[in-house]
Amino acid sequence: MTNIQFIQSQVTASPKSIEATLKLLSEDCTIPFISRYRKDQTGNLDEVVIEQIAKLSKQFDEIVKRKESILKTIDEQGQLTPELARKIKESFNLTELEDLYLPYKKKKKTRADIARENGLEPLAKIIFAQGKDDIEFISTQYINDKIKNEDEALQGARDIIAEWINENSYIRKNLRGLFQRKAIVATKVVKTKKDEEAAQKYSQYFDWAEPMSKVPSHRLLAMLRAESEGFVKLNIDLNPEGSGEEAIVFIENEIIKAQNDTTNHIELAIKDCYKRLLEPAISNETLQDAKAKADSKAIDVFAGNLSQLLLAPPLGEKRILAIDPGFRSGCKVVCLDEKGDLLYNETIYPHQPQNESAMAMKKIRSMVNAYNIEAISIGNGTASRETEFFIKKIAFDTRAKGEQGEAKPVQVFIVSEAGASVYSASKIAREEFPKYDVTVRGSVSIGRRLSDPLAELVKIDPKSIGVGQYQHDVDQTKLKEELDTVVVRCVNSVGININTASKSLLSYVSGIGEKMAENIVAFRSENGPFEDRKQIKKVPRLGDKAYQQAAAFVRIHNGKNPLDNSAVHPEAYPIVEKMAKDLGLKTNDLIANREKISLIKLENYITPEIGILGLKDIVKELEKPGLDPRKAAKVFEFDPTVTTIKNVRTGMILPGIVNNITAFGCFVDIGIKESGLVHISQLKAGFVSDVNEVVKLHQHVQVKVVEVDEERKRIQLTMIL
Repeated sequence: MTNIQFIQSQVTASPKSIEATLKLLSEDCTIPFISRYRKDQTGNLDEVVIEQIAKLSKQFDEIVKRKESILKTIDEQGQLTPELARKIKESFNLTELEDLYLPYKKKKKTRADIARENGLEPLAKIIFAQGKDDIEFISTQYINDKIKNEDEALQGARDIIAEWINENSYIRKNLRGLFQRKAIVATKVVKTKKDEEAAQKYSQYFDWAEPMSKVPSHRLLAMLRAESEGFVKLNIDLNPEGSGEEAIVFIENEIIKAQNDTTNHIELAIKDCYKRLLEPAISNETLQDAKAKADSKAIDVFAGNLSQLLLAPPLGEKRILAIDPGFRSGCKVVCLDEKGDLLYNETIYPHQPQNESAMAMKKIRSMVNAYNIEAISIGNGTASRETEFFIKKIAFDTRAKGEQGEAKPVQVFIVSEAGASVYSASKIAREEFPKYDVTVRGSVSIGRRLSDPLAELVKIDPKSIGVGQYQHDVDQTKLKEELDTVVVRCVNSVGININTASKSLLSYVSGIGEKMAENIVAFRSENGPFEDRKQIKKVPRLGDKAYQQAAAFVRIHNGKNPLDNSAVHPEAYPIVEKMAKDLGLKTNDLIANREKISLIKLENYITPEIGILGLKDIVKELEKPGLDPRKAAKVFEFDPTVTTIKNVRTGMILPGIVNNITAFGCFVDIGIKESGLVHISQLKAGFVSDVNEVVKLHQHVQVKVVEVDEERKRIQLTMIL
């Protein structure tokens, strides 16, 4: 099997597209660049498929490397037969390869090894041959200074047979299938910890059993967490009693070929093999396989949520007053300019115990006037609703001016604080605001994530943003890889302003990376704003390849070339210029001129690098150059009568914002500390397989209260569509 065939067996793509993609990847082209600017070569594969191809190519290489290692090891032992070599070379399944390698693998001394050292392997072969020999008599011939009697001889022979059965790849493969179809996962409470307060959240798993094949990912992860915290014991077997009868019968049918003096010994060896060797190994494999699938599901949910969060609607370049609300410690207020730079900071105390609301109102009104504030961003943590009510009582003296010069009221937004405290204590925040403490930095983050969520959230470890499901329980390496991929995908789908982007944001741009981002920021600080894309080549250590991969994903607003503020790649500038010339226009006059653009005959501009698909993208970009793919931010208001869980009553219909999506439903912020859960069954009429089919993160929704449990701080909701 070639790498192309291996990849094609797992993705929907032609061999030609896969081959072209692998070639581009081998030339150090990035996935965003390939998916956007090499569509004609790949057959219009999107970034998700290209990412799969890259992963599968790596997986293929790892399998080939493992096969070479296995073949070499067995050959060095002098035990590599032509048949075994053929099986290993033809297999591209790592589990199957490890089964084939198992008999030759170095391991700790086993009971079978000791039996062999005591000269019992010939006896084991006689029994395993299942002839009509008098086994009891033959076993007496193996008594020596280490084997005291025939019972010890027969036990040693059975130990060797048990190991042979354990190393039988056909039996292991079929037992895996049996476990995958019929295994039961069961949990039992650890009685010594049953009454601990922390144990109560796992009370449903104190005595729980269900088929492994039907356990949803979130429930398996919950059970594993309960076990890791010492509250339950978890077990996997083919039935709750753990007898393994079906597995033993299967092995007996495969191994036992006669009924004679050897049969009882074979049966004993099979039972011992299953209970001591096969069952622990296969049940553990089954659990690990289920855990890997649960991890994958949880990571997919987290990645989907993160993508929606990063691509949340931005307010844009506005002057923002941001508030990190609080009671005793006060509300931390900052004023930011259109670029997100800090203009002023202050602490006000509008709530109890200080209750300096009159003075606080005066200060807010003064800041709004002095800094021409256009919007107010309030964090959604402690005292958020109280602060929102306080702000909305203020009668501002002036209003920000709209595009036509008309009076425009200051808009008030509630913004998620998730991760703001992580950012405020980070190295990035210290570098940005070395003279300010964490409270000021946190407020700045709350303001900036209103104007541009993507630009601000990339500074925070995705795991700290709080939109995942059991993110601390899944494979951390795979989680990081997937979340980093999501950030890269989002940053490059939007494009960034190279003259205002932070080092953190720049580092995710195609072809740049962390070190090059530092060089760009340093160059910008020393030489001033970039005036055109060609100037990027002057950045130290930024070569032609990096420029090719990065140039089209950065924007230069009001630069020398209007195409520099678009997603048109510099390599296509001559094509655009020729299009304009053929229409008797200058390039500037062609941009956004839909009437003239509609006259362009794409087939006249095909080049070896850019075909019809690439040309269609160019024309689309010329129609709306630099258009942000994200929607505009909208003001949202919670029900003013609901400020705590005590105000929530069954039957209420409330406005809310989806603030987390899981495999089993979504959580909705209804304006209080406790988010309500809309179970997947309550999202809409009929079956729902994926929550994201119905709702998206930060979507404004209406929900009906089904149940309120004040003691457990839980609210059950149903969606109103």
